[in-house]
Amino acid sequence: DELKEMINYHNHRYYVLDDPEISDAEFDKLMRQLENLEKEFPELTTPDSPTQRVGSHPLEEFKTVKHSLPMLSLANAMDEEELKGFDQRIKKLLSTTEDIEYIAEPKVDGVAVELVYEQGILTVGSTRGDGVVGEEVTQNLKTIRSIPLRLIDKERIFPELLEVRGEVHIGTEDFQELNRRREDEGEPLFANPRNAAAGSLRQLDSNITAQRPLDIFCHGIGRVIGTSLDTHVETLKAFD
Repeated sequence: DELKEMINYHNHRYYVLDDPEISDAEFDKLMRQLENLEKEFPELTTPDSPTQRVGSHPLEEFKTVKHSLPMLSLANAMDEEELKGFDQRIKKLLSTTEDIEYIAEPKVDGVAVELVYEQGILTVGSTRGDGVVGEEVTQNLKTIRSIPLRLIDKERIFPELLEVRGEVHIGTEDFQELNRRREDEGEPLFANPRNAAAGSLRQLDSNITAQRPLDIFCHGIGRVIGTSLDTHVETLKAFD
C-alpha cells in the first residue's frame, strides 16, 4: 500500500503538476518493484493499483452506463447579441432586472466523460452518450495518466460518492506529433484532435488507447454524497 501510494504521488507530480521529484528511471524502478510484488502475491492486486492502467484483455463490446444525473450539452453564443439574449433569458427565469455576475471558463473541445469515485477509488468511467446513457470505458480512461485511480488527500477523507465530469482531449502539439508518427508508419491521419480523442477512447483494446496522448480537463460534478459543494465556485476551487 505504501508503494502504491508513493507511485500515485509521483505520477501526480509528473503528469498533473508537471513538477517531477524523481527521475524516470527511479519511477520505473518503483513500478517494477510493485509489478514483481503483485506477480508473487496476486491477491494483493487491487483495481486502483498503478499496474492496472493498461494490459487488460480486449473487450468484445462496451457495456452501457446510466448517468445518475443527466449530462446536458452546452448551447452556443456566437456574438454579443446572442450573449445579451442569454442574459435576458436568465433574468426572465429569475424574475429580476438586477445585474447578474457570471463566471467564465475555458471550453475544451473533447469527449465528455464521467468518472465515478467511491470512497476515493475510481470504479466506473463512461462517455456522455445521449446524456442519459453512455458507454462504459473504464479501462480506457485508466490509461490516462492525469486521471487518478485513487483520489489524493493528505487526510485521507474522501466523499462516499463523487461523480466528476470533464473532457478527454489531445493537446495541439501532441496531436501534431501523433499524426507525424502515423504518417511515418503509413497510417491514415486523424482529421482533428477531437476525432482522434473520440476514436482513441472507444478502442476495445485499452493497450491501443494507452499509446495515444490523451489528457483530461475536469470542470464539473454530478452526484456527490458525503461532502458539501454548494456552489460552482466551490467546485472549481476543489478541482484547483
